[in-house]
Amino acid sequence: MTSAQVDEGQVDKGRPGGDAGDAGTGGEGYQRGLGARQIQMIAIGGAIGTGLFLGAGKAIDRAGPSLILAYVLAGLVIFFIMRALGELLMYRPVSGSFSEYAREFLGPFFGFVTGWTYWLFWVVTGITEVTAAATYMTYWWNIPQWLSALVFTVILYGANLISVKLFGELEFWFSMVKVTAIVGMILICAGVLTVGFSDAGDTATVANLWNDGGFFPNGIGGMLMTLQIVMFAFLAVELVGVTAGESKDPETVLPKAINTVPWRIAVFYVGALIMILSVVPWSTFKPGVSPFVKAFEEMGLGIGAAIVNFVVLTAALSSCNSGMYSTGRMLRDLALNGQGPRAFTKLTKNGLPLVGTTFSAALMLVGVWINYQWPGEAFNYVVSFATISGMWAWIMILLSQIRYRRMADAGMLPQSSFKAPGAPYSSWFALCFIGFVIVMMAVDKDARISLYCAPLWALVLFVSYRMLQARNPENASFAKR
Repeated sequence: MTSAQVDEGQVDKGRPGGDAGDAGTGGEGYQRGLGARQIQMIAIGGAIGTGLFLGAGKAIDRAGPSLILAYVLAGLVIFFIMRALGELLMYRPVSGSFSEYAREFLGPFFGFVTGWTYWLFWVVTGITEVTAAATYMTYWWNIPQWLSALVFTVILYGANLISVKLFGELEFWFSMVKVTAIVGMILICAGVLTVGFSDAGDTATVANLWNDGGFFPNGIGGMLMTLQIVMFAFLAVELVGVTAGESKDPETVLPKAINTVPWRIAVFYVGALIMILSVVPWSTFKPGVSPFVKAFEEMGLGIGAAIVNFVVLTAALSSCNSGMYSTGRMLRDLALNGQGPRAFTKLTKNGLPLVGTTFSAALMLVGVWINYQWPGEAFNYVVSFATISGMWAWIMILLSQIRYRRMADAGMLPQSSFKAPGAPYSSWFALCFIGFVIVMMAVDKDARISLYCAPLWALVLFVSYRMLQARNPENASFAKR
């Protein structure tokens, strides 16, 4: 095993499940405070975000009802990614997750790149989400945006330093709000379709899915061009893997959470879209307007705007909370392997990565201030990097699983108790799909700015790794050991 061990929290990481620890403390020094209820809702919440509540309006305008097919295809790929991650997690459940697996199966350089890229992904996401949350607050109260952003950041930072159980409890309730909103919308739409109440009762029909220009009103190309929007909506679904080191019973809880991915996508994305587009013709929706808000308006339910505003506020806070959680763990994993400042290895008495979480939260506050002062194109370029950096983590998961399965089948490593179905072919299919999405991002002028920052970030990481290699050759060789 390539992981460098430190005096604090040493663990036999070469043994599958060697860091599982006892019921209370993981071998990495973390407290196992996340129960089945919380893990399940973290997994659900990771798959539901502002990409559905707000971003789907632009996708509907581009693809019409065929957006449903885009979510089905992307959902299948996400399931393959999550099952690949699940196979690795049952081989060795660690908090570093895909960064650890990239380091073990692809080499220290890839672990370094994955860890720092995923850290940046959540810092950038945290900046945008806490700023968005502050903006949503102005819907009810005329208070300074910077003040709301500061209060939200401090509250979430404090919650993440009290206990991992409190983080899990916050995510549970954040996710519960999102789930309740979607289920409520589905039930209301079902009532409109069957009983015919509301202003939309006379025109609501399943035939709306194909009456207005057909199922592919803008052609198959229109549907394909929405794939990057759809994949962006699924970013953070992999967060459940970061919780492995702090789950009370990872061998039981994580497979159950991952296996719920298909029905989560079927209900919360496909089901919701089928209902909304049946009640309201697709041509009614416009970019920049939440399809949930528009559907409420068309049904004559004016309270819908306030409801959706509360839900997207919750989704933004949930995302920022996840960012606080994951960044500290990623920085500590890098430090434990000699690829980050040693100060990030320190834990509080409650088993929480104080220095890494504080450092990340401080950067989020700086980012909020920058966004408030200069909300121009330069900042938008940085924000757009979140999409490509999030997909990098998916690529590393798939490549690591392919390598692991090859070694396990050769008898070099023990078999996982939770094998990915169809692997390695399913993993190769998912990789090809992600590659196609990246090509679509390059073609789309509105999405290609996501790719502009990637070469610059890659150069920064390469130079940094070379400097690390000069100081510490043992922990920074490019080859897999």
